[in-house]
Amino acid sequence: MPADLAVIGLGHLGLPLAQAAVAAGIETVGYDSGPATDSPLTAAEIRRMSAAGFRVTTNPAELGRVRTAVICAPTQLGADRALDLTAVGAAGRTLAARLRPHTTVILESAAHPGVTEDYLRPVLEEGSGLRAGRDFHLAYSPSRLDPGNRTHTIANTPKVIGGLTPACTESAHAFYARLTEKVVRARGLREAETVQLLETNYRHVNIALMNEMAVLCHDLGVDLWDVIRCAETKPYGFQAFRPGPGVGGHGVPLDPNYLPHPTRTPGHPLRMVGLAQEINDRMPQYVIQRCATLLNEHGKSARGARVLLLGVTYKPDLADQEGSPAREIASRLLDLGALISYHDPYIAGWRVRDQPVPRADSLYEAAANADLTILLQHHRTYDMQGLAVKAQLLLDTRGASPAGAAHRL
Repeated sequence: MPADLAVIGLGHLGLPLAQAAVAAGIETVGYDSGPATDSPLTAAEIRRMSAAGFRVTTNPAELGRVRTAVICAPTQLGADRALDLTAVGAAGRTLAARLRPHTTVILESAAHPGVTEDYLRPVLEEGSGLRAGRDFHLAYSPSRLDPGNRTHTIANTPKVIGGLTPACTESAHAFYARLTEKVVRARGLREAETVQLLETNYRHVNIALMNEMAVLCHDLGVDLWDVIRCAETKPYGFQAFRPGPGVGGHGVPLDPNYLPHPTRTPGHPLRMVGLAQEINDRMPQYVIQRCATLLNEHGKSARGARVLLLGVTYKPDLADQEGSPAREIASRLLDLGALISYHDPYIAGWRVRDQPVPRADSLYEAAANADLTILLQHHRTYDMQGLAVKAQLLLDTRGASPAGAAHRL
C-alpha cells in the first residue's frame, strides 16, 4: 500500500520523525539503504510504531508512491572541518530516480546555507527530469530534536520551514502542521538553513564560555557550580549552560570559513565559532591534566593507575555515543600508561582504538578498587554521594556530586 510519507534515513533524526508521524495518523514508510545504526528509540517504541502501520523498506521503488519525502540523512564534519554531504547526495539520487510530480521533498539533515538549493536541488532535478518549484515542492526544515527530552517533543516544539517558492513553503507548512502545534515560516530556504546554523553555534559558543569559566574558577579556587546556581536565578538576560569534558551530540558547529566558496562571505564573520570549537576541543586534554595532578597529589603516577570511567555516552540516560568525549579521554589515559575500565548502564560493550575496554560489573567495588574514578556522564542511576564515599579519588566533570564530596571540574 502507498504511504503518505517516506522518511529517508532512519537514524537519530529519521526514526523520531517517523514516530511522530505515525502518532499523528500519517501512513509512513521508512527507507534506509545504509548499515544499521544505534536506534534512538527503544525496541518497544518501534514495535508500537509497527503495530500502528509503520513499515521499513529497502526497496527504493516505494519512494515513488508518497506525497511527502523527508530526507534525514546523516551529515558530519569531515577531517577538513567541512560538512560531509555524501549521504544527502545519495539519498537525493535514490529519491530522484522515483520522484513524481507534485511530491513535497523536505531536507532535515544539518546543512549550511545553500545546500538545499545549490546541492540537493540539482541532484533531484537531474535525476528526475522534473523542476523544483514547478513540478515538485522543495523545502528545508532544521531539526530540533533533543534526544531523551520528554517535555519538548516534536508535537510541541515549533517547527521552522522555508521553501524554494512560496508554494513550496505552504506545502511544507501543510505537512508539518499535521505533526506539531506551531509551524513558523522562514522567508526562504537559506533563512531556514541559517536557523540551524545559529541554533547549533549558539549552543557550542555558550558551552565554550562555561568551559573557559571552569578552568578559570578552578585556578581561582572558586566553586563554578555554585556560581551557576546563583546566576541562573536572574530572570532575564542569562541562560544557564554547563561545562563538561567535551561537547557531544549530533549537531555540529559550522564555521563559515569552512563553507563552500560560493557560500562564504568576505572576511571571517563568525570568529567566535572557530574559537569556541578550539576551546571545547581542548577540554578532554584539560580533564587529563586534572587527572594527572590529582593522582600526583596523592602520591600516584598516571602510569599503571587504575582509572574507572563512569558514563561514556554524550547525554545522560541515553545510549547515544555520538561525539562523546569519553573515547578521546580514554585514549589519552592509555597514552599515559593508565589501566582503564568503564561503567555505563546503557553501554554493554565499549571499544577504544579497536580494543575492548573492561566493563565494571559491580560499580561500587570497581570505584573502591580504582585509583581514580572519573564521572564523564551523570546517569540518573548514579548515586554520587555513595560513589564519593566508595571511590579513592573522584573527579566529577558534570558537577553532579555534593559540594565537597568530590573534586569537581
